[in-house]
Amino acid sequence: MSEPQTHAISEVLDELEATVQGDEIAVADVVDTLGGSSFASLMLVFSLISTSPASAIPGVTAMVAVLVFILVAQMMAGRRSVWLPDVVTRRRLSSEKLCKGIRWLRRPVRFVERFLKPRLTGLFHRPWLWLPMILILALTLFMPFMEIVPTSGSLASTVIALFAASLLTRDGVLAILSLVLLSVVPVAVYYWQV
Repeated sequence: MSEPQTHAISEVLDELEATVQGDEIAVADVVDTLGGSSFASLMLVFSLISTSPASAIPGVTAMVAVLVFILVAQMMAGRRSVWLPDVVTRRRLSSEKLCKGIRWLRRPVRFVERFLKPRLTGLFHRPWLWLPMILILALTLFMPFMEIVPTSGSLASTVIALFAASLLTRDGVLAILSLVLLSVVPVAVYYWQV
């Protein structure tokens, strides 16, 4: 098996941007581009969309939550290829807003990638991998309700993006960081409501 590359996140963004044609892009096109077996890449892309300015579109956070829930559940079940219901794959995103979000993400992604490398890789084997997956599943159940609290959905999506990036690069430190940030989400949402 080849060693994970630290530039995997940028490569995922490159592939996604190259797919964009016309005024809109369907979720099915994103899946086809990134590969039906690349759970981590798909999870990363969908969560990054929800952390970018595209998250301002009503319903995006809820849609991302559904997608990530389905992906993580299938990973835990040991599926080798992604299955998404037609009602999800037919959903379309604005190409302009998606590309704007990708451009916005480029700089922070390039900065983060300088620090990523394979380490603490034992965390990506069962049973250790089950803990973050269960926590991510729980987080997705609350994400649709976060749309009423400004930017809280973006924070939740950032947690998922960090976890997906850790899977792509096999960086256990990044996985731990995603769990630490996850513990902050309930506190942040509480204070935003107050």
